[in-house]
Amino acid sequence: MVKMVIGAKKIAEMAENIASKEMGKSHSLWADAFRRFFKNKASVTSLIVLILIVIFAFGAPYISKWNNEEIDWAILGSINELGRPSLANGHYFGTDDLGRDLFVRVAQGTQISLLVGFVGALIAVIVGTLYGAIAGYFGGKIDSFMMRLVDILMSIPYMFVLILLLVVFGRSIFMLFVGLGLISWLDMSRIVRGQTMVLKNKEFIEAAIAGGANHFTIIARHIIPNLLGVVIVYASLLVPGMILAESFISFLGLGVQEPNTSWGALISDGAKTVLHGRLWQLLIPLAFFVAGLFSFFFIGDGLRDALDPKDR
Repeated sequence: MVKMVIGAKKIAEMAENIASKEMGKSHSLWADAFRRFFKNKASVTSLIVLILIVIFAFGAPYISKWNNEEIDWAILGSINELGRPSLANGHYFGTDDLGRDLFVRVAQGTQISLLVGFVGALIAVIVGTLYGAIAGYFGGKIDSFMMRLVDILMSIPYMFVLILLLVVFGRSIFMLFVGLGLISWLDMSRIVRGQTMVLKNKEFIEAAIAGGANHFTIIARHIIPNLLGVVIVYASLLVPGMILAESFISFLGLGVQEPNTSWGALISDGAKTVLHGRLWQLLIPLAFFVAGLFSFFFIGDGLRDALDPKDR
């Protein structure tokens, strides 16, 4: 009998040791997602490319001896030089048709395009998440009214609204932020609303209600934190969408004004000079534009795979 008790104790101790080891090996959801993201070679490569683009955008002005407005009259007046890329005169990417250094202007355009993408996505995430969470949590007539309003707004062509805002209130970066942010939150609100309707029936929400928490506390502390995975993935796909929209507007000549520039404006200027043999003025900003967009798309794809619970 004594041997059986001792044996049972040893088995219990072994089980505890195994359990403790397994607990030590276990990962939280975020740690597991982080580990899985960095196993995705395409996403990691895209992240490195994006980091290099950001470093270039903010570091290039300190490397170059030219600024974005300065005209190199020697290059502009030279028939033979034509502003080709050259290390000798400090024009690493060449010059545009007005004799301005393209290296610095591409860096400035990268800054503005990334800024528009991130700020526009941030506005869309904040507004869309709050709107969708409130609609999904309360349900009933409130949800019906809020979603019908979203349906009405989605039926309006967003590009028309954006162009109208820029024409009426003037072309500026601020108006780009407002126009893109006001329109782009609609899809986010519908996604968040659907996820909220699933979450609000969970046991931890019922426990919070039973504990006396008010509705907005539940939304802020329990609903929204559990939506972060979906929100982060969708936000990573919103950024390239914002950059594409801004680039299209700038390509039409309705985006940022001189002396500021963006990827779309640089590509538009470069397209006008292709017939004059100035291919670098088009290809260099286009390369940054394509690399940036593909990086965001691959990063978003990697985040989706890493944060998808069904894929764990």
